[in-house]
Amino acid sequence: MVPFCGQDRCLVDSNGRIKLSARFLSDFLGSGPEVVVHCLPEGALGVYPVSVWMQMRRTNPRPAETAGQSVVFRRELRRMGALTRQEAISNQGRITIPPEFRKLTNLEGGTECLLVGCEIGMEIWNTTQWEAEFQRIQASETQRAEAEMANYLKGLDTP
Repeated sequence: MVPFCGQDRCLVDSNGRIKLSARFLSDFLGSGPEVVVHCLPEGALGVYPVSVWMQMRRTNPRPAETAGQSVVFRRELRRMGALTRQEAISNQGRITIPPEFRKLTNLEGGTECLLVGCEIGMEIWNTTQWEAEFQRIQASETQRAEAEMANYLKGLDTP
């Protein structure tokens, strides 16, 4: 089975928790109960196994040296640090969305959300925000297909 694929609907409970579906729970528990939650700029909450998060963050071979020299890099470190937390999946298969992240992602208690697989982890989306994001994805795919077809047809015009 391909990990972290598919979509499932759920509700954020009054304590800011979401119950993982069996498919996503199985995917996460294969690497242990600890996960990393991160507020994504798109307005969703990314949830990743710790090992995946560590791979994602290995973008700079000398982070301390770069931080000492670059304002832009320090800001990136602040953004990543401030908007990231390690959490544990409970024995009941739930993840608690940190209170400071709920407002940023429109995932307050009682909100319907979607758990969306992203192959390396899962994203938690407010349903309305996901619908808008999915429209952007579809528009982008259509533009890319049209550009590919136009390039293909240009190639047919040349002898």
